[in-house]
Amino acid sequence: MKSPFFRPSVSLHSGAMLFLSCLLTADVFAQVASVKPEKNQLEVAIAAWGATSIPTAVALDGGYFAKHGLAVNISVVAASTSVQALISGRVDIYQGGATAIGGNLGGADIIYVGASVDKSSLMLLSQKGITSFEQFRGKTISTTSPGAFGEIVVRMTARKHGMEVGKDVKLIYHRTPGEALSTFLVGNADGLVIGPPHTDLARQKGATVVVDYYKDGVKIIGPGTAVMREFAQKNPNTIKAYFMGHLDGLKRALDDEEFAKKLDGKYSKITDAALLAENYRQGARVWNKDMSVDPAAIRMVLENSPDDKGKGADPKRFYDNTIIQAVNRDYASKLFAGEVK
Repeated sequence: MKSPFFRPSVSLHSGAMLFLSCLLTADVFAQVASVKPEKNQLEVAIAAWGATSIPTAVALDGGYFAKHGLAVNISVVAASTSVQALISGRVDIYQGGATAIGGNLGGADIIYVGASVDKSSLMLLSQKGITSFEQFRGKTISTTSPGAFGEIVVRMTARKHGMEVGKDVKLIYHRTPGEALSTFLVGNADGLVIGPPHTDLARQKGATVVVDYYKDGVKIIGPGTAVMREFAQKNPNTIKAYFMGHLDGLKRALDDEEFAKKLDGKYSKITDAALLAENYRQGARVWNKDMSVDPAAIRMVLENSPDDKGKGADPKRFYDNTIIQAVNRDYASKLFAGEVK
C-alpha cells in the first residue's frame, strides 16, 4: 500500500521545481530586457493599419515598447513614400513589404532584419460577372503602391496564366488600401487586390473572391522590419528592444483577443464587431512567433518584381537574421516555449 504522504511530497517537489523554473525564466527575461537601446526614440512607418499590424498596435498601446526602453511613434505613410523616408533618415523603421526590396534594387542598402508576417493574406476580388483571372484580360485591377504586395501577386498570377501586367491587364495604383478600395467600390476598376480588413469590406458590398493567396500558400515578405543596413549595424540593441516589444504585443494579442480587437477598431476605424472578429481571425493565422526572414518569401518578390534587376538577384542580399536569431534564442524561445528556438 502506498504511503499517504507520497503524493503530497511529489506535489511539493513539483511545486518547488516550478517555482524555481519561474525564477530562472524571470531572471533570463530580466537580463535580456536590461539591454540598453542605443537609440530610445524610434520613428516607424507603416503602409496601413490592418489585420497584420494588430500586434504592433497592442505593443504600442499596451506599453510593451516602453517596457523595453523605447518611445515609438508610428505613422501611416504610403509604401513608396515610406521607403524614401527610410533612405533619407526621416524614419528609422519601415514596417512594411515588397517596396523595401524595390528600394534595394534601386541602389539603397535597405535590408529586412525580421518578418512579423511572411504568409500572404491578400485576395484578388472582382466585380460581379468575373470569376476567373483570365476574365481580367483587357480590364483593370485596383491596388496600392507600385512594387507593393498587390502588384507582385498580380504579376505572379498573370505570368501563370500567360498574361502580362501592362499589356493584358492594367493596374491602377493608390497611396493607401482605403483609396484602392474606394476606386473599386465606385466601379472605376474591375478588380481589387488587397488584404484585410478591406477584403471584408469589399465582400460585404458584393465583391467576388477570384484568388485567395493565403489558401494558395503564397509566401511573401511583409510586413517585415526594414531598415538601412547602417542603422542595424549601429543600433542592434535598439532593434532587439523593438522586436521584444513586438513579441510581447503578439503574446498579449493572442492571449487577450478582446483587447486586440479593441485596438484594431481604434486604429482601423472599424466599429462592426463581426468585421473586427474576422479581421482578428485572419491576422492571427499569419502572425509569426519566429520572425526570422525566410529567403523564399523574398525570392517570390524578386521573381515577380517589375524591376528586371530582381531577376536572378540573390535573396541573401536583402536580409540579415543576426539580430532576430539572438532575440529568438534569448527571448522568443522563453515567451513561446516549444514553438521558437
